Amino acid sequence: MATEKQKFFERFNQAFMTGDRDFILDSVTDDVQWEMVGDDIIEGKETLREALSGMESNDSFKLTIHHTITHGITASVNGVITFTTDEGEDKKYGYCDVYKLNSFKSGKIKELTSYVIEMK
Repeated sequence: MATEKQKFFERFNQAFMTGDRDFILDSVTDDVQWEMVGDDIIEGKETLREALSGMESNDSFKLTIHHTITHGITASVNGVITFTTDEGEDKKYGYCDVYKLNSFKSGKIKELTSYVIEMK
């Protein structure tokens, strides 16, 4: 049975698939830092808000979460995202997100590091 923290992180991941910007922004600190390894670093809630501004709900994305691990103020979620491009090509990406909260009880996400690779 999933703990409340595990449910929170799973919902946070689902929010990216459903376009729930409000939940994402309510779940992070003002000074959040999101590193997409090998790609970009987003610093601050306002910068994150801007990055999410073009985000739309997309039913063609499917998220499968394999593991959600929490311990103290840290957590990790890994799984697979699958979708079909506008050109009809099937894509599959494996991912692992590592989180750090600003406090143990009812903490918000202060740091997020995302590792994403395309799968064949």
